[in-house]
Amino acid sequence: MSTGASVIFQERKDQILRKGQGGFDMNCNRESLAGAVSQRACVFCGSRVVLYPIADALHLVHGPIGCAAYTWDIRGALSSGPALHRLSFSTDLQEKDIIFGGEEKLYRALTELIDRHSPKAAFVYSTCIVGIIGDDLEAVCRKVAAEKGIPVLPVQSEGFKGNKREGYGAACKAMFRLMGSGDISSIPPLSLNILGDFNLAGEIWIIREYFDRMGIQTVANITGDGRVEDLQRAHGAALNVVQCSGATMELAKMMKESFGTPFLRVSYFGVEDMSESLYQIARFFETKDPGIMERTKELVKTELTKLYPRLQEFRRELAGKKAAIYVGGAFKAFSLVKAFRLLGMQVVLVGSQTGTEEDYKQLYEITDEGTIIVDDSNPLELSSFLKEKDVDVFVGGVKERPIAYKLGVGFCDHNHERKQPLEGFVGMLNFAREIHSSVMSPVWRFVPRRKAR
Repeated sequence: MSTGASVIFQERKDQILRKGQGGFDMNCNRESLAGAVSQRACVFCGSRVVLYPIADALHLVHGPIGCAAYTWDIRGALSSGPALHRLSFSTDLQEKDIIFGGEEKLYRALTELIDRHSPKAAFVYSTCIVGIIGDDLEAVCRKVAAEKGIPVLPVQSEGFKGNKREGYGAACKAMFRLMGSGDISSIPPLSLNILGDFNLAGEIWIIREYFDRMGIQTVANITGDGRVEDLQRAHGAALNVVQCSGATMELAKMMKESFGTPFLRVSYFGVEDMSESLYQIARFFETKDPGIMERTKELVKTELTKLYPRLQEFRRELAGKKAAIYVGGAFKAFSLVKAFRLLGMQVVLVGSQTGTEEDYKQLYEITDEGTIIVDDSNPLELSSFLKEKDVDVFVGGVKERPIAYKLGVGFCDHNHERKQPLEGFVGMLNFAREIHSSVMSPVWRFVPRRKAR
């Protein structure tokens, strides 16, 4: 492994690849190595990430109070209306509940909260301890649903069952139970559902506006700024567009099998992928509306005319700088590699928490010689690779921020906590501006490793 080999666990060598040193041979999508302090989250976390942006539903965590800390504040999914999803509710299981069972406490909590907040539906999340003591969530939810007249959905998300990816699956199964029950008579032929976008910093509103300009109606946001009634009629849309494929691809496949709804994989990050996603959707609807492609071309032309001159300003100073990427889902990594190329920067490290072999093959094809590709990394490895490659900026999530700052490396949050939209054409401008201000900040002159140059 050359430099950095001493900090790589022997069992993880096949999850790290250096392009140019042999062909593609990478192991991934397996359980994290005990003791490696994985950057991954648990099953419960994965289910919460996907479901809690449904703004008019009640979200109740059945378990100890600590699990309820994973709430809206972790990933601020914005709503254009209801804000029930911003409240965190827990059954707060104590020792007595664990010994004698928590079903009665869950029943009382659900009935009280439904009476108080009048949600359109309720999601009940199972945590590790509930899986151990064996509370029957399904029975309790079924009983409360019959009494209150709203869907009450168990989310089988016991944290110990696997990693974040299994949580995505649990969320998709819970959502799917809502579908097929709503009225679809008013849905036009040019219609779609947005899957895998969580409306961080209002991004889904940017994308919906593009679709409006193309003449396409959005039926359901799944799940950013989501509504229960929209989910119940989502089966009436003509197309599903799936961005975060890890989070919602299972739901898209379930909808295709049960309702015949086709799906496309898209990305709204970066100029190239944003444009191609819009063209891809236009091609799908072209037989129903021959004018949609012309409207889409005009949209892209208008946006790029405003964007490109600004990007060239940033590129003049950023050309030749080095970037590292470590994100939750690999779909973002593809777009980020292309976005950095547009800015004249070189990606020297790229990885994800939940990528598949297909994802890493695609990364292998689009990256430069010498790029390190890593699956399910840990702080020790990431720190070593950042120093080895002398990186100028690190793009990651909330858990990667301390790693970058401790090493004196610029950081860009491309995950949970950001307050500026990074999707769409305006998002590319925001991204370029943030990367430029981070990389070119004069503070890095005082970092020891920079001073030694």
